[in-house]
Amino acid sequence: RNRIRALSSSAYSVKNNPQPCRKPPLHWGAPAENHGALTLISRSVTLSASGRRTFLNATRDHRMPCAMKLPLSLRIFNGLAVALFAAFAFFQHNDIDPTVYHRASSLDAALWLGFYALISLLFALALLKRRAPNWLLLLGSLACLVEMALTGWGLWINIFGQEEFTMMQVSMSSEDPRVELSREFFGALIALAGVTLLWWQGRRFGTGRNAGSGGS
Repeated sequence: RNRIRALSSSAYSVKNNPQPCRKPPLHWGAPAENHGALTLISRSVTLSASGRRTFLNATRDHRMPCAMKLPLSLRIFNGLAVALFAAFAFFQHNDIDPTVYHRASSLDAALWLGFYALISLLFALALLKRRAPNWLLLLGSLACLVEMALTGWGLWINIFGQEEFTMMQVSMSSEDPRVELSREFFGALIALAGVTLLWWQGRRFGTGRNAGSGGS
């Protein structure tokens, strides 16, 4: 009877004074298991940070031109090439004279000015020890080939035509475009050689991730 009374009293006390629900404590297990879990978490965080750095470096390398370590002779040559093609671009304003140039137009002069300005820009990047992106070099090469294709027929007539070959300014006229076209052809050919040289400089002396296998 005493036990029954004690149990009844305990049940009455619990009913009238409920205790707050307590969650059982979390147990991480043995120390060795805790160490393994912490090591796994640490490795995951390290791999995530490493992957993020790799992604950022790849993005930066894609956007930024690679650096180059050029010898003094090539830096001098690149500086002269910048001045040369800038002069070529400057003299294109004469192409609007209809008495001298074949099919003279402001659009044609602007296109040739932009063409030589692009080549001058590529050499300016090299002068600043920066390797031009491959897509920009490809664009310059395509522009050179297009200009050579458009002016090659004038050089052919100048060489194999009935008139004597000449490149002199006094021989230029709107009726005889062979001198003008021959000059433009050789200008585009020189520009193509320059772009090829810039590509070689990037592969040979590039120091960034995008440099070729021959970089040092």
